[in-house]
Amino acid sequence: MTAANPAPSTAASAPRALVFGGSGQIGERLLTRLLSRGWQVTAWSRQPRAARSGLVWRQGDLAVPAAAGEAFEVIFSCGPLDHFARWYAENPVVAPRIVAFGSTSVEVKEHSIDAAERDVAQRLANAEQALFSAALARGASATVLRPTLVYGAGRDKTLTQIAGLAQRTGAFVLPANATGLRQPVHVDDLASAALAVVGQPATQQRSYAVGGGEVLAYTQMVERVLEALPRAARLYQVPPSLFGLALTAAQRLGRLRGLNAAALQRMREDLVFDLEPARRDFGYAPRAFRPLPEELGIGE
Repeated sequence: MTAANPAPSTAASAPRALVFGGSGQIGERLLTRLLSRGWQVTAWSRQPRAARSGLVWRQGDLAVPAAAGEAFEVIFSCGPLDHFARWYAENPVVAPRIVAFGSTSVEVKEHSIDAAERDVAQRLANAEQALFSAALARGASATVLRPTLVYGAGRDKTLTQIAGLAQRTGAFVLPANATGLRQPVHVDDLASAALAVVGQPATQQRSYAVGGGEVLAYTQMVERVLEALPRAARLYQVPPSLFGLALTAAQRLGRLRGLNAAALQRMREDLVFDLEPARRDFGYAPRAFRPLPEELGIGE
């Protein structure tokens, strides 16, 4: 993968980056890479955080305006795209390059049976267009990266939850028709991708799917998660009707509330995206799906 600018010899000549979402699972890995390459980084966080060499934290959120006259080589957004697009349109920060993370949900949830999910997809699509338009109006260039199913920091809402439940109970249950294909992507590969696009003109004003390096059936993906656990856990596949009854009972007890009918339907659907544009334009080369326990929030 093409690297960003090499580390400069002095702080005065170091490129400057503004990072939103720097305390999130992707943002943390991006900060590490930027600092190791000698960038001077300003990052935003809702909570107070200690500064360190090359990194200044600002407390606040995207409702806080930028300081007047600030200039950066790159602005990275690793948080909600719609909030960032609105902030960028309202704040005239000087930066020739914008790299923001969106989501493949812009396509996956476009025709969801759930109205709230369709709204998410529409907001993502609107945010992408707003960001590209605002960047063009300022003479800047933007790139949007759309991750698939993210893992690797032990903080995701899917694979880490599967691992945690299986580790506690020694088992995990799926409906027998959960055969849809997936491309889980590691946070480190996403952080590397964000840096790689910076110096590549072909990526300007474009969106890219950034999935993992391996396509697996949903059941196979869960099996890989269970294989990574220190405590052996077994996968049970049950008839969809039985799974539905068990899910209803669990939700009445306040569990698995996020697993709605639309999410169940997607277990049967192939959510696979073409990574060739990313490979061609910025050398994207994600790893295969072989998670470690700590990458699933286990054994920390």
